[in-house]
Amino acid sequence: MVEIKDVQEARIRLLGVAHRTLTAYSATFSRLAGAEVYFKYENLQKTGSFKLRGAYNKVASLPVKERERGVVAASAGNHAQGVAFASFSAGIPATIVMPEGAPLAKIQATQSYGAKVILHGVSYDDAFLKAKEIMEKEGATFVHAFDDPKVIAGQGTIALEMLEDVPELDMLVAPVGGGGLIAGLAVAAKAIKPHLKVIGVQAKGAPSAYASLKERRKVTLASVSTIADGIAVKTPGELTSKIIFDLVDDIVLVDDEEIAQAILMMLERGKVMLEGAGAVGVAALLAQKIPVRGHKVGVVLSGGNIDVHTISIIIERGLVKSGRYVRIKTILDDKPGALQKLLELIAREKANIIFINHDRIAPHVPIKQAEVELALETRDLSHIEKILAVLREAGYQILQN
Repeated sequence: MVEIKDVQEARIRLLGVAHRTLTAYSATFSRLAGAEVYFKYENLQKTGSFKLRGAYNKVASLPVKERERGVVAASAGNHAQGVAFASFSAGIPATIVMPEGAPLAKIQATQSYGAKVILHGVSYDDAFLKAKEIMEKEGATFVHAFDDPKVIAGQGTIALEMLEDVPELDMLVAPVGGGGLIAGLAVAAKAIKPHLKVIGVQAKGAPSAYASLKERRKVTLASVSTIADGIAVKTPGELTSKIIFDLVDDIVLVDDEEIAQAILMMLERGKVMLEGAGAVGVAALLAQKIPVRGHKVGVVLSGGNIDVHTISIIIERGLVKSGRYVRIKTILDDKPGALQKLLELIAREKANIIFINHDRIAPHVPIKQAEVELALETRDLSHIEKILAVLREAGYQILQN
């Protein structure tokens, strides 16, 4: 088992390597959650996530003979960057297997540290099996993403920093995939404050650790599906499961809509960009999945390596849900002034037009008429309803909104 002394030793190895990231109070999210909320900004860590801590602690601990053989690892992305950085720093060749759907930003960042990247399978677990094949074939040293004492100890250094910065914390909230982060936090935090609550958050589409804790046995899922790719793990680790059973107080679930909302809220209100896994703790607070009222809560923002295409989709969907963006279609007579009349009505309601398409040749459009599609920037849902009501009153048939 991992002990507090292992975490303290990891901290020494990480001096001058890992950033001591900020632990800061958030007035906005404290108000929303009804608790004192402190964020640990591991999204600002080197390589963009907490994974550097465990990966570097493992690689730096390797005996000379194991270093000479090089290292191999499997990762959805963040562990890949941590291993690549640690290997580059130590002058060790590294091969990283990542799922074929891994975000491009994570693949490119891993390659930028000099690692060889192999894309294989659709999930972390598929990549893991391929990495084990490479290990056996080439004799490389395997660096596990979570089920390793050195990796767990490295992640536990986060709790040391949080409790030094805010000693009065009585609850820690963190994402759970394979369990390396939550296990390290629990080992360190419970050794310092035995009555402190340690709560994990997992994606509803990948609830392996949640199911394992409830059943008190390691559960393997048939498949996983979530925008939180960093915690999309079918099976938690052997060692991490034991620590979770002993020390973690609870694990809760959040769905992808709640995760997306948390990403958007942190971007707009917190001025911070998070990936899906990094936002699940915030999602749990906003969705009231954890009884935090009256508590001093530390939330680990575990990473910020999100694909820009995913961010753009989340932003657009969020704007639609909040009524700040809408698309509408209607049919006009194809004659001079018809489009101008429509636009004047929209302008009068103070909606900003950001896209317009005027189509009079599509097969489904009647001759002598035109289909107009508009994308509007609006204030809220009531503003949209007012615009639609005005258009209908003027005789326009709204085909889609």
